[in-house]
Amino acid sequence: MVTKQQSKATKPSTLPATKAVVAIDPKYAQAVQMYETGIKAMQERKYDRAKVSFHKVIEANIRELGDRARVHISACDQQSAKASLDFKSSEEHYDFAVSLMNQGDYVGSREHLEKLHKTSASKDHVLYGLATLDCLTGHLEDALRRLHEAISANPQLRFQARNDSDFQNLAEDPRFTELLYPDPGADAVLAGHEADVEEGQ
Repeated sequence: MVTKQQSKATKPSTLPATKAVVAIDPKYAQAVQMYETGIKAMQERKYDRAKVSFHKVIEANIRELGDRARVHISACDQQSAKASLDFKSSEEHYDFAVSLMNQGDYVGSREHLEKLHKTSASKDHVLYGLATLDCLTGHLEDALRRLHEAISANPQLRFQARNDSDFQNLAEDPRFTELLYPDPGADAVLAGHEADVEEGQ
């Protein structure tokens, strides 16, 4: 018996291979570029320039980028307001720095206190404020050093520190106790000093 070998011809595909081409919306690409320009300007603290870029992002009407741009514009406004503060006196400036500290803005508070330390003629309260901030942020050695300088300049600050809960992190340090309660005669000397000051006035 003769067996015929059958072969199957493979037909080539009549449909050419195609690749999906994703077109990038030039409007979206431009908005992304402006957004990145705005972020860079913020990092360089050029807030007005950053706001111009973010406003252009909003004009592109792309919701995802627009929402982020609005948040950054608000942040730029806040930073610009801080930079442009005009204080009538060093006492007013000090009170503002303390308010930032109480709000938990330790970085902003430190910036203002260090600026005051360079420019203010009376440094005792500024040193006290820096000591408080150092204690709150865990820089205990700096806190002790600055508190010592503050009390040396103004012994009355010793009494304020005794009742200041911001120095809680130093409560167990014997150096802190010695600084606030030096020796039995220290308070008497201080009281005499205060009386001399009052009589001189």
